[in-house]
Amino acid sequence: MTDPSAGLEEISIQAMSLVGTPYRYGGNTPDAGFDCSGLVRYVVARAANVSLPRTTEAMGTRGSSLDRSEVASGDLVFFNTTGRANSHVGIYVGQNRFVHAPPCGWRI
Repeated sequence: MTDPSAGLEEISIQAMSLVGTPYRYGGNTPDAGFDCSGLVRYVVARAANVSLPRTTEAMGTRGSSLDRSEVASGDLVFFNTTGRANSHVGIYVGQNRFVHAPPCGWRI
């Protein structure tokens, strides 16, 4: 049985280390840039050795929902930015902040 909290701290650390990486639609690596799901997939694979689906929508079908008061550093946070659930994803890093790969022009 795998501890569901395994790797959460490392996920946050890895995510923070990638702040400033350029956005690129379909991007999967720090050198090429990231889109939101590419960033999350890259970080979680390296920090927790977990292979997530490639799309935000598919990621949103895994795991379970939490109340805001239960969210911990390293958890994934999903947003409805286009009128459909799970259209954007980021990694919660604590203190009401998250790391994500925003499309060009977004101000968050």
